[in-house]
Amino acid sequence: MEAKRLILALSLLFLLSKSSAFHSRKSRVHKPCKRLVFYFHDIIYNGKNSKNATAAIVGAPAWGNKTILANQNHFGDLVVFDDPITLDNDLHSAPIGRAQGIYVYDKKEIFTAWLGFSFVFNSTEHKGSINFAGADPLMNKTRDVSVIGGTGDFFMARGIATLMTDAFEGEVYFRLRVDIQLYECW
Repeated sequence: MEAKRLILALSLLFLLSKSSAFHSRKSRVHKPCKRLVFYFHDIIYNGKNSKNATAAIVGAPAWGNKTILANQNHFGDLVVFDDPITLDNDLHSAPIGRAQGIYVYDKKEIFTAWLGFSFVFNSTEHKGSINFAGADPLMNKTRDVSVIGGTGDFFMARGIATLMTDAFEGEVYFRLRVDIQLYECW
């Protein structure tokens, strides 16, 4: 009988400790250790703009081609990019680095993409890179992608990058405002 009471008491203690740990984890307020805002400018190659293009379609579905984005929400297009990063929204501002990576239009029914890219910095203020990955539901005003690591000044950085389409011109140019909140800073 004594063993049953001990097991019941330990079980109750375990459940109470789990619920209080869950409660404290849920109510914890996370504050970023670093916040940065940058803009990157994507100029996709359209068959006529090779001198200033910073992105190109490198994979297309059977019904598409590599100079014009496919119909049906660009489904199946794979784009590689090497875009300038600026501190403001002016394409002609001095770049502080490059946004380098890929985006894949991954859904027929909805205009959305998956992103995998890095910000590679070459300015006097920042050295190193920040790495990003995640879904980009393009029709949402803001979208969050994960900051999954970094190098140099951003060694092992982790956090969230909130993307917002700041401007676009047809299917040739778009500019993203990237609000980065890092929660693990070294």
